[in-house]
Amino acid sequence: MANASLSAVARTERGKGAARSLRREGQIPAVIYGHAREPQSLALNARDLGRLLEHVTGSTIIELTIDGKASRTLVREIQRHPFKRHVMHIDFQELVAGEKVTVDVPIIYRGTPAGVREGGILDQVMHAITISADPVHIPDHIDIDVSALVIGHALHISDLTLPASIEVLDEPTATVCMVTAPKVEAAPVADEPTAAEPELIRKAKPDDEA
Repeated sequence: MANASLSAVARTERGKGAARSLRREGQIPAVIYGHAREPQSLALNARDLGRLLEHVTGSTIIELTIDGKASRTLVREIQRHPFKRHVMHIDFQELVAGEKVTVDVPIIYRGTPAGVREGGILDQVMHAITISADPVHIPDHIDIDVSALVIGHALHISDLTLPASIEVLDEPTATVCMVTAPKVEAAPVADEPTAAEPELIRKAKPDDEA
């Protein structure tokens, strides 16, 4: 289970105008919601948030300290500017021990497939696995050993050995990865020789003779 920390302050002003004012001051509007609590509007330091988002995933538990009081949370939604891509707003969900949550856990592929050593290509169909788990059992990532995978073979969700403390929500038949044969480019077809047109030979007429 991966953890990170971030500080926030509660805010009472709401609306687009208040959000624009926060951004001009180097802050990002946010909200926290969860079990048995009303949604609460927050303000975050933009630089602190930017550094945090560089290394967290959707399964990273963030200890969010609001005016001195800490809550364990997950990032649930990030709204970004459509062109500049900077963060416009972020949602946090407060976690409660014993209450399962649904998260996407990143996959890390380990090893070089036997099929790749023979010239094949590893196709990473899935990059995360959707699970349901108690917050204390959320893994940082899921390791998948692909070293034995040969050309033409695939791994499915049902093939994975995962902790008993998590419930996988993806279909058991879903393909996680496969090794495919390399694409063979067709050899260029040589142009067939074009038959020469026969030369027309005619007997000269008397008028044509010099």
